[in-house]
Amino acid sequence: MATSKLQALWNHPAGPKTIHFWAPTFKWGISIANIADFQKPPENISYLQQIAVTCTGMIWCRCSTVITPKNWNLFSVNVAMAATGLYQLTRKIKYDYVVSEAETTAVENVSS
Repeated sequence: MATSKLQALWNHPAGPKTIHFWAPTFKWGISIANIADFQKPPENISYLQQIAVTCTGMIWCRCSTVITPKNWNLFSVNVAMAATGLYQLTRKIKYDYVVSEAETTAVENVSS
């Protein structure tokens, strides 16, 4: 049973013998790096980088469902890219517009 499933995966049009398998597999490195950056201070997050990661993930999610052969590895990595990019953008926006305004207000109240 397991042998036939492994053989089916190996011979699949998007299996390990093709670029359709390896390109999205290596693309997981971008999502993993983005997850590692969750510990990075929000002031060090780049808007442009995270917008690029988010948009790439969103665009390729759609494309991965309409190409032949269906490539669920490509779909899943792009969902992860979009999700991690949105999370990082949320952290950056929250830091820039919520935390910074609160700090400015606190400094103004102390000065008065």
